[in-house]
Parts: sequence; structure tokens; C-alpha cells
Amino acid sequence: MQRLLSTYLCISKKLTPEILGQIAEADFQGIEIFCTRSHFEYSMKPEIRAMASALEAHRLQLASLHAPTSRDLSAMRESGAPLSICEVERVRRIEAMDELKRVIDVADDLPYARLILHMGGSRETADPRKRDAAFSSLEHLVLHAHHAGVTLCVENTLSEMGSPDYLRAFVDETRLSGVRFNFDIGHAHLAEFPEEPSLEKSFAPMKKLISSVHLHDNHGEKDEHLPPYEGSIHWPDAIKLLKSAPQNGLPLVLELKEKSGHDAPTMNEQLVAARKSLDKFEKAWAQSL
Repeated sequence: MQRLLSTYLCISKKLTPEILGQIAEADFQGIEIFCTRSHFEYSMKPEIRAMASALEAHRLQLASLHAPTSRDLSAMRESGAPLSICEVERVRRIEAMDELKRVIDVADDLPYARLILHMGGSRETADPRKRDAAFSSLEHLVLHAHHAGVTLCVENTLSEMGSPDYLRAFVDETRLSGVRFNFDIGHAHLAEFPEEPSLEKSFAPMKKLISSVHLHDNHGEKDEHLPPYEGSIHWPDAIKLLKSAPQNGLPLVLELKEKSGHDAPTMNEQLVAARKSLDKFEKAWAQSL
């Protein structure tokens, strides 16, 4: 199993060669870069080429990029103008598509396999107009991504348009054959219903089209992005579920939330905790039938 880490863990900082060195020293073999301009300036070729050199120097693979969710995401702020493929207003939708095309084009100088993106914002309600907008956006983006050698993976989120049932019905009805899924197990845990506390409800609709996974834990109340085994996910069942996916060698990306404040652990301390959680996860994975 390849050890992959999302740079969401250090989203408030510029992604420097020093940080990549810390990630490599913590025994990670690859990363998923969360795209915000303050973290990684994905529209500037010199920045992209510098990142390619730094990754090569630290022997880290770029497994995937996570699409930006906001036009002006700044340090420690997850708000601002939303960047959504579901924009009903045509001008704003084209702006969003253009921004995502810039992210896809990173592959020209820094190859990567998958772009993870959300179906709208965190509170996106199901709406036929938004659905049509998403179809129009993805129809263009899938073609652009195909030429770049990138697979688009839509992630299950906590919004109506990000629910697994909605996503699967959307792909089936639109026949967008180039779209795959990123299964976020932490989001799936939060979406569980009290009368049916099983990750299977979220996993089943996405199963055949899952191309990657986000690993993180929570206590079933909020999106904490904790290391596995620090929340309430039942990992033995979760591992069996993930192993049932039809794709062999499914990329599992650890996506942890950055901790801040005067008493927050250092980056190295957070990386140590991440490594220990993966040690336990990998042992359980190897032992699971």
C-alpha cells in the first residue's frame, strides 16, 4: 500500500520544499495537493516546475490534485466566493470552469492521475438548474482532462448534490463516461442514518466507479478530519468495505485537518500522529480477509 497524504494538513502555509521534506521524512511516498493559490500557485508555470523539482528531490509522487473550492481561499479561512461547477449563472460557471482548466493544465509540466472535485458547495441543494449546469461544466472538463491524461473524480460530500445516491444517478442519467468517484469515508460516516449505521449505504452507489479514497475519522457529529482510530468509525468493517471495491490498488489518501492555535502540535508532531495511524491501519488492512 502506498502512503499518500493530502496537503490539506498544511493548507494555511505555502507548500515549500521544506514541508515536502518533512512529509517524506515521515515515510509518506506521495501527496495530494489541495489547490489554493496561497498554498500552491497552480496557474504559474515557474511555480509548477519548481514544485516538480522539489517533489523529485524528495522522491514524492504527485498522486492527485484537489480542486479549489473557493476563488479567494486564504490562510486559515475556508470561506470567500465559492468556486462551483453548479453555477446557474453562465458567466460565473465559465469562470469556475476556466479556473479548473488551469488546475488540469498543471499536468502539462507536472503529471498527475486524478483531480478530486466537489459537486457544488457544502450546502448545495438539489435543483434541476444546478444539475444542468453541472452537466454542462463536466461535459467540457472531462474532455479537457482526458487530453491532459487526468481522471475527474467527484467526491461525496454532505450536500444534497454531493450525496452518493445523487452522484450515481447523475452519472448514470447523463452518461458522462469519463467521470469517476472519490469516496470520502469521513463524509460517509457523517451521512449515516441512526436507524442504519452502516458505511455501506454510502459506499454501495459509488462502488463500481470509485477511483480513489479519502481516509479520515470523526465522531459522527462534525467533519473533524482526524487520523483513523481517533473518531468513531468502525475501521475493521470500513477496511472490508474498501477492499471490496473492484479496482485493485485503490489509492488511499490520508486527508487530515490542520490544527491551529498557540497550543497546537507542530507540523512534525501532526505528521508523527498521521504515520502512527497509518501503521495501525496498514496492519489491520494486511490482516483483513
